[in-house]
This record gives sequence, C-alpha cells and structure tokens, in this order.
Amino acid sequence: MELNWQEILFQFFGGLGIFLFAIKFMGDGLQKAAGDKLRDILDKYTTNPFMGVLVGIIVTVLIQSSSGTTVITVGLVSAGFMKLRQAIGVIMGANIGTTITAFIIGFDVGGYALPIMAVGAFLLFFFKKNKVQNLGEVIFGFGGLFLGLELMSDGMKPLRELSTFTDFTLSMSDSPILGVLSGTIFTLVVQSSSATVAILQGLYAENLLSLQGSLPVLFGDNIGTTITAILASLGASVAAKRAAATHVLFNVVGSIIFLILLTPFTMYIEWISGVLDLENKMQIAFAHGSFNVANTIIQFPLIGAWAYLVTKLIPGEDVSIEYNPKHLDVHFIEQSPSIAIGQAKEEILRMGALSVQGLETTYAYLKTNLKKDADLGYQIEDALNNLDQKITDYLVKISSQPLSVQDSNRHNILMDTVRDVERIGDHFENIIELVDYKEVNRLFLTEDAIKDVSEMFELTIETVSISLEALDTSNVELAKKVSEQENVIDKMERQFRKNHILRVNQGTCSGQAGIVFVDILSNLERIGDHASNIAETVLGKRI
Repeated sequence: MELNWQEILFQFFGGLGIFLFAIKFMGDGLQKAAGDKLRDILDKYTTNPFMGVLVGIIVTVLIQSSSGTTVITVGLVSAGFMKLRQAIGVIMGANIGTTITAFIIGFDVGGYALPIMAVGAFLLFFFKKNKVQNLGEVIFGFGGLFLGLELMSDGMKPLRELSTFTDFTLSMSDSPILGVLSGTIFTLVVQSSSATVAILQGLYAENLLSLQGSLPVLFGDNIGTTITAILASLGASVAAKRAAATHVLFNVVGSIIFLILLTPFTMYIEWISGVLDLENKMQIAFAHGSFNVANTIIQFPLIGAWAYLVTKLIPGEDVSIEYNPKHLDVHFIEQSPSIAIGQAKEEILRMGALSVQGLETTYAYLKTNLKKDADLGYQIEDALNNLDQKITDYLVKISSQPLSVQDSNRHNILMDTVRDVERIGDHFENIIELVDYKEVNRLFLTEDAIKDVSEMFELTIETVSISLEALDTSNVELAKKVSEQENVIDKMERQFRKNHILRVNQGTCSGQAGIVFVDILSNLERIGDHASNIAETVLGKRI
C-alpha cells in the first residue's frame, strides 16, 4: 500500500495547528472569565511552598498552560514579587495542573467537535456581553481541541502500515532513553507539552506505541516543556534564571527517578487501567497525572535543597524591585490614625525614591540602548503602580476614621502626592517606549538634540529628588528651589523645541526623529510639573 504523504502531513500538521490554537483560545477565555488577576493571585497566596503548589495547580487549570504559569512565575521572581522557594512550589503545581488537559482529551468526544465549535461561535458572534463571549471562547476552543486531535489521529493512522515507523516505535519500547529524547525534542519544537501528550495519546490509542514505550516519551514531554521558562529567563534577573533552572532540575530528576522505576510504574498503570476500565487515551492521562503528583510528593521536601543548589550553580547578586509596601501597618489605622498617616508618608517617600531610580534608568536607556535598562525601567513603573494602589487603599481606609483638622490636611496632601509620584512613573515609561520606537525604526537624534535632552533630563531628575527631600524634611527653601527649577525646565522645553525647528529647516533632523525628540521633552516637562506639585504641598502646608 502506497502512503499519501501529502495527506498525512497536511492532516497531522493542520490538526496540530488547530489544537495549539484551540488550547490557547480556550485558555484565554478561561483567563478572561476568571478575571485578569492571575498575578495578584500568585502574589497574594503563595506565602509558602505548599500554597505555591496549590496556586500553581489552580492557575494552570485556569489558563490551560503550565508554560504560561511558569512564565508568569519567572516574571514575578524577576520583578521581586516572589521568592525562589515560593516559585519552586508554583512550578511543581503547574506540572500537576497541566495534566487536566490530558484527562479532558481522555474523554472521546471527537465526533461532537464541530457542533461544540458551532455553539461557541454562536455565543461569540451573537452576544455582546463579555461574560458570554468569554464562555464562547472556552467552548469554541474546547471543540477545536478535539477537532485538531481527530485530524492528527487520522493523519497518523496510515503510519501503522509503514514498517520503518513501526520499527522505530518498537525500538522506543526497548530503549527508554530514545523515548525520553523523542518526547523532549518534539516538545522543544512545539513548545506545548499538552500538544505532545495529546499526540502520544493518539499514538497509543491507535496501538502504534506500547505502554512501556509511551511512558518514557511522556517523561521527555515534561522535560521539553521547560524550554519556555528558559526562554522567559533569558535577559531576566539572576533570580529568574534560578527559577527556570529549578524547573529543568525538577523535571529532569523526576524523569530519571521514574525511568529507574519504569517497570513497576508500567505495572501500576496497567493495574489501575484494569480496575477502572480505562480507555487507552485515559491510561496516558492517568500516567501523566500520577507521574507529576508523585514527582511533586517526592521532591517537595527538597525545595530548600534545590533552591540552595541553583543559587550555587547560578551565582551573582540579584537586582530585584521591592513591589510590596514595607510601612503600611493596618493595625495603626484604628489604633492611631495619625501614626498611620506617618506610615503612608514613609511609603510614599520610598515610592518617590523608586521613581527617581526609574528616571535614572530611563536616562541610562536613552544613552546606552541596553535592553536591561528598559526592562528595569518597566519593572520600576510596575512597582510604582502596585504601590500607588496599596497606598491609596491604605489612605482610603484611614479616611473612614475620625481625624483632626491637621491630620485631615496631611491625609489630603498625601492622596495628591501619591498620584503625582505614580504619574512620574507613567511619563518615564512613555519615554522608554519612545526610545524603543526610535530603535525599532532606526531613527537617529543629532548630537545637538541628544545634548538638549540630556541637559533637560539631568535637571528633571535633580528637581524630582529635591522635591522628595523637601517633602521628607518639610524644608520650605528646598520647595522654593523646586519651583524655580521647574520654571527653568519649562523654558528649556520651549527653547529646545525652537532648536528642533531650526534643525528641521536645515535638513539635519528627520520628521519622525523630531516627533520622538519633542515627545521626550514634553514628558520631561510634565514630570517637572509633578515635582512642582509635590513641592507646593510643602509650601502650602508642612507635614
């Protein structure tokens, strides 16, 4: 029998594409339905490794992607939201959570894939409510997942007639290492262990692989999925690299343990399959779940050891931003609102110091074009947003308490000040994006333009620093100096705009580069305005 390779390849890779799209579409719908607060969940509830495991399971079930969970986790570690020990727990939980996809696939509803997709499409196109549309995404993705599987399965069926393929699959039964390598490499390419496990379920269901040959491939799938975390950690902080390394270590060690125990593990799957009368696809799902749960139980007590080991393997000082407030003690709100206001002021000053660091980092990015400076700037702005929310919530709670006239004035001033500091972060983020735009579009600022921006940048950073010192010390003279320097910044912006127009007229500056230049000046001028606002609180009322 001659095989139609075009049909085989088209069906297999077309089905794979539909499967990958469907699982992402379903995950996006689940994530939207749950609310876009996954990072808050990870931040708030991963107080210890055990909670980290539980949260890792829940978040992965919600977004249908262990890679997605580990990428978020690596980002949180890089940003300082999460410690390494917490992250290891989340990664373990993500490995368990991703097995739910294999169990879903274990239910053979492929014949209903198209009507399921039709229901999802109907909800998507004929209803305007976001919740209904999110549900439509989930249902459409669910149906697409099975349609993709059906196509892949149809593409693989003719392979049973190919002696070369059957010889290869038989060799995997005899050589578990070959199975592990096959699973690892294919998952590295596809970057979705759910997809490769689904393909494995199809191969086993069609009797193209034995159970003894399938399990090592399953272990390899778990190793291959770590590539996403590795890619996410490239260029990130030392802590993020350590988190990614832990993911690799955890999955590799688990695979080695179960390769050693392959015979008894195979016997266990055969036994439970007989007891529960499981179909072939569900047998692989149970194997996947059993492997990841057992691996987590075995290695959970070793979290401290793994954290120590990766710290030694990846040395270096980690630069991370402290996102969470340090001074906001809720007990003071009722016991002593006056002290609570003082606590809020201390936190705003810390937030202000971060804004100065963000400005300095942005200025460095303008001069060096190093990606690490841009990434750090974005992290700082993210931290400012988080602190703004936490401080504002704290101040709102204080406002519900009886306050003296003096404390009420201090409270109002701080409400305004925290907003000014947060806006400084917004403006330096704008500047980072402008520099990004300049680099992507290969725009060049003239030496005179760079000189003008540098002069204005340095004065702006100094002005913000002085305004925060004036706030801290209630120093009227410093506050007056801020007002004077803010006037100079305004004059600089007007003069440098005129200089720019002259350069455009002389043909030494392009129009697009000029837009970037003018927008940077505008953002710096507004930062100066916010520094002036902070200083005016000192001139109007000492706190």
